[in-house]
Amino acid sequence: MSVLYLALPHLAADLQPTSTQLLWITDIYGFMVAGFLITMGTLGDRIGRRKLLMIGAVFFAAASVAAAWATSAEMLIATRTALGIAGATLMPSTLGLITNMFKDPKQRGVAIAVWMSCFMGGTALGPAIGGVLLEAFWWGSVFLLGVPVMVLLLATGPILLPEHRNPDAGRLDLVSVGLSLGTILPAIYGLKDLAKDGVSVTAIVAIVVGVAVGVAFARRQLRLTDPLLDLRLFQNKRFTSALGIFSVGGFAMGGIFLFVSQYLQLVEGLSPLQAGLWLVPPSVAMIGGTMFGPALSQRVGAGWVIGGGMALAGIGLLVMTQAGATGGLGLIVGGLIVATVGLGPGAALTADIVVSSAPPEKAGSAASVSETSGEFGIAFGIAALGSLGTAVYRSELTIPDGTPAELTAAAQDSLAGASVAAAQLPGDVAAPLLEAAREAFMTGLNTVASIGSVAMIAFAVVGVVLFRRFQPATPAPETPDVTDAELEPVAA
Repeated sequence: MSVLYLALPHLAADLQPTSTQLLWITDIYGFMVAGFLITMGTLGDRIGRRKLLMIGAVFFAAASVAAAWATSAEMLIATRTALGIAGATLMPSTLGLITNMFKDPKQRGVAIAVWMSCFMGGTALGPAIGGVLLEAFWWGSVFLLGVPVMVLLLATGPILLPEHRNPDAGRLDLVSVGLSLGTILPAIYGLKDLAKDGVSVTAIVAIVVGVAVGVAFARRQLRLTDPLLDLRLFQNKRFTSALGIFSVGGFAMGGIFLFVSQYLQLVEGLSPLQAGLWLVPPSVAMIGGTMFGPALSQRVGAGWVIGGGMALAGIGLLVMTQAGATGGLGLIVGGLIVATVGLGPGAALTADIVVSSAPPEKAGSAASVSETSGEFGIAFGIAALGSLGTAVYRSELTIPDGTPAELTAAAQDSLAGASVAAAQLPGDVAAPLLEAAREAFMTGLNTVASIGSVAMIAFAVVGVVLFRRFQPATPAPETPDVTDAELEPVAA
């Protein structure tokens, strides 16, 4: 997910995609993952989580190889689509398996923390390893990173992983699958469009369509004996509260990372590889915080760990508000490290709360809901905070005299546009334009960090209040002769 951005200039030079095609190359993977998470989580509960994991690994490896040797933009979009669908099988299957493999709450908490840390480790290492590969090989090499991992999984999974599934699951309702895609894909698309182009008819229509189809999806689930998504899970207050906190974390950090990635390259002037390396310390810090969370929660309680972590993240974002256009790199990276250390423990604990709140035969479905809520939180954060930051940038930007009208429009669009415009202007105009654009951009970044800080601190209180007495339950073992009626008390 994180390595593609480094490869974009290289593949753009080779495949020469249009601007629209380039957007689809970057976005289609995330769209497909978000759209198919619920379907794949529920499918794993029905056919077996290990079986679905193996199937997904085969298709992920094959699609990775096809993407690496794509000969056109259309082919790369198609292979990225396949990668997203296959990728949607991996996260709910692995988290669902972990939930059933570790019955002891302490062990399960540590296992989920390790799972979350591996995810963050991949995010941190992606740009660094990708930069090395791009130095030595062609752009397609970055897509081959996942192939040896999938081969290793296929070789060892059948030996090391137990199979888990719901023995009483009914047939997969294909109409519900279509409705879930019709809910999630337009909504995610609309939020991303808002982030890129501001308020538009296309974005609003897409979101409205997603909400309307979502209502139809919910009504159908309530009527079905074996729904694609059991909406009764949302009657559990801790389940829905954990999802909300998880989404708020994604909301704040999605908007922050959008601006930080631009800051590193367009304000500090770093190369993509250098920018990626500066983002490694925050990711490593989050891994450390994540691994420390389960042990700390046993001492002081999950509520204080979740709430205290979010408060610490809010302080980190507050530090970032003090950064200016010059000399601010230490404050930005330092504040981001503090924020990610705070978010790590809560991310692992809320994931544990979500899956442990569901009956064991629905662990895959619960895991997929958790991941989908994170996707929506990130997308909403990028859209809302990105749009706000852009609006602040435009209101604060002062265009120096002597700038042509067409270059003025480009500079007002974004900091990247201002950089392009400055390259076409004489030095006595270009320098003031770049300085003004960077100052305006930093005002936008500081505003976004302030709002994220307020959201984190507010939900820190919510986390303490809701989860201060939470003790994770030990899920009942899955056996073929357990009926739905017998499992309802476990769910309650």
